[in-house]
Amino acid sequence: MLSFPSLHRPPPKPSLFSLSPLRLPPSKTLLFTPKLKPTTTTTLSLRFQSSSSTTNTTKANPQNETRMPSSYHLKIAIIGFGNYGQFLAKTLISQGHTVLAHSRSDHSLAAKSLGVSFFLDPHDLCEQHPDVILLCTSIISTEKVLKSLPLPRLKRNTLFVDVLSVKEFAKNVLLDVLPYDFDIICSHPMFGPQSAKHGWGGLYFVYENVRIGNEEKRVSRCKKFLEIFEREGCKMVEMSCQEHDKYAAESQFLTHTVGRVLEMLKLESTPINTKGYESLLDLVENTSGDSFDLYYGLFMYNKNVLEMFERLDLAFEDLRKQLFGRLHEVVRKQLFGNAESDKVLQGNNGNRHLSGAAASASGSKSARFQVSAQTYEYKAEDASCSGDRAKLKIAIVGFGNFGQFLAKTFVQQGHSVLAYSRADHSDVAQKMGVSYFTNADDLCEEHPEVIVLCSSILSTEKVIKSLPVQRLKRSTLFVDVLSVKEFPRNLFLQNLPSHFDILCTHPMFGPESGKNGWNQLAFVFDKVRIGSDGSRVSRCNRFLDIFAQEGCRMVEMSCAEHDWHAAGSQFITHTMGRVLEKLGLESTPVNTKGYETLLNLVENTAGDSFDLYYGLFMYNVNAMEQLERLDLAFESLKDQLFGRLHGVLRKQLFESSDNSQDLSEEPPAAKFSQNSAEVSSSLATLNVLLQWLALVIECHVDSFAKATRKCITVTLSDLSLTIIMKDRHWSFVLLGNLAIIDDEMIHVSEDGSMMCNVDEEQE
Repeated sequence: MLSFPSLHRPPPKPSLFSLSPLRLPPSKTLLFTPKLKPTTTTTLSLRFQSSSSTTNTTKANPQNETRMPSSYHLKIAIIGFGNYGQFLAKTLISQGHTVLAHSRSDHSLAAKSLGVSFFLDPHDLCEQHPDVILLCTSIISTEKVLKSLPLPRLKRNTLFVDVLSVKEFAKNVLLDVLPYDFDIICSHPMFGPQSAKHGWGGLYFVYENVRIGNEEKRVSRCKKFLEIFEREGCKMVEMSCQEHDKYAAESQFLTHTVGRVLEMLKLESTPINTKGYESLLDLVENTSGDSFDLYYGLFMYNKNVLEMFERLDLAFEDLRKQLFGRLHEVVRKQLFGNAESDKVLQGNNGNRHLSGAAASASGSKSARFQVSAQTYEYKAEDASCSGDRAKLKIAIVGFGNFGQFLAKTFVQQGHSVLAYSRADHSDVAQKMGVSYFTNADDLCEEHPEVIVLCSSILSTEKVIKSLPVQRLKRSTLFVDVLSVKEFPRNLFLQNLPSHFDILCTHPMFGPESGKNGWNQLAFVFDKVRIGSDGSRVSRCNRFLDIFAQEGCRMVEMSCAEHDWHAAGSQFITHTMGRVLEKLGLESTPVNTKGYETLLNLVENTAGDSFDLYYGLFMYNVNAMEQLERLDLAFESLKDQLFGRLHGVLRKQLFESSDNSQDLSEEPPAAKFSQNSAEVSSSLATLNVLLQWLALVIECHVDSFAKATRKCITVTLSDLSLTIIMKDRHWSFVLLGNLAIIDDEMIHVSEDGSMMCNVDEEQE
């Protein structure tokens, strides 16, 4: 049975009063600079001493570190010869070390192919007296495996090293199980077979010399083991186990959580992938290769992840509130803001609006079920259009950042560019060689061949209706560059006379992603309405040629298909970026490649306005479905984690009860000892639950203090515990049928602290 006391080890005499009140640690920035080669003997770690063992740690002195001769080798025994154990063994062998291995499964053939001596019996392995025992077991099985080793058959000063992804748990287990005369290094190579398939250079290796004896040979052995990773080019970071787990909760656990949520969405590559979406696909591929046991271990055995998990949940809820709150305001304004106008125009504009909406819905539906145009690479018309005939007179309406971004390339290619915007950008336009107009009538009277709308999604309809289109040539080509396509397509068709041509486009890049050129960046377009006249067809192709000449990947696609793909790629990318932005993520001394991906994603999406993101949500009919799928995926992941936690708690409680009945004939002293152990184990498990419950309350102080309070009573053996919690459905899933819910009102103090009423019977 999996034992929980080693999760967050309680004091020798556990008391629930030590759990109340449970408060979140104050948020602060840890000022820590990693050192590639430590040059100090100062201990960074906070020592957690077991009641059964005392730590007398002497750190190695790396200040006098010298590289050992290559002829010196260690005898290293790998316990747990699965994928990761074999991954490390390859490098150990290549450096000339003697490698032994033991595992519950028979990996003798794999060991033989690597040049490793494999032992099915751990006694046989330990009798070989290895210098180093390298634990490559899973987080969940580590304690069981460690306790099963015949430690008396080893040399008394053997060095034990773990490579788990959580460090405080591993440190406490090693200190608790191993005799005092064994040396201990807690390490975390922050890479694996996938991320290090091209070598270990530049990848982080985090370690803490937990307990190293004073003798020179033991100090030297520790240094020689660490040199294995240093020789491979790893960035060596000496860090306390406690500090590692704080950083890992943000970087490693958060990365795995995002990866697993996205994996549940079954994301697939699309013809219009953005760089951000490509990075998310890579993240899913990297994290999906790890077992759920590894992810559950990160959740269960790092006490910092509960706070991170709740913060992620709150960030997602906050983003949903922003979106739906703004949507509510828009609907409310439409319903009640212009009531008088609605009465006057009810017989005219109202019917036309309904007719237009019906046509829009019908058109969208039919387009969705038609066979969509296949994507292809557009080729420039170099032969047919050359010289001045190929140049266009292009008017940009909306001369903000994106309009100016496009104008630079238009001007560089020799096109005549005009511009109009509500704000005055005349100075910028003059420097770029663009003719700027402060009056839309003046611009339209210049008879541009192409009108490029670079307005925001939210203002597009208003801008279109404000243009004096009667002053334009009747065959003028209208082009939009919005991130949603069905919305502007319907706007154009409803508001522009039938003699205007329409081209809906989406350059899937911007000033940031396209700052080094547009080569191989996707440009999506749909020829919504192009006249059959040869000059109009040629004009459309010449405009598309602007982007083809810059090396864009030209993709012709219907507006409906674009929005379908964009909801699953662009909207999801922006949603994850904005959720993570709310967490205030910062670079850590031990960033993984996956965490670097998340940081880059936040940086790229944070530069866009909320109006752009809201427009993606509001004007793409598929976005709502993707948001709900994302919500369901996150809830499903929570159910998996807390459901498994509930199963472990239930098993411990009821198996302990059964064992108590079986031992009813034992002497009173033995029975008392057994009951104490059961209560201790249950309390240690409950400690994890209480931390999470307190965290929920802390994060909801303002709203919770005004809401109806509820009391939950959990009975453990001779212990009755009453706690206050917020009425959230997943809290009840966590405790399941172990919880008794009462409707009585319980006082909550103004500072939001949790009240715990504990009644213990006299033992």
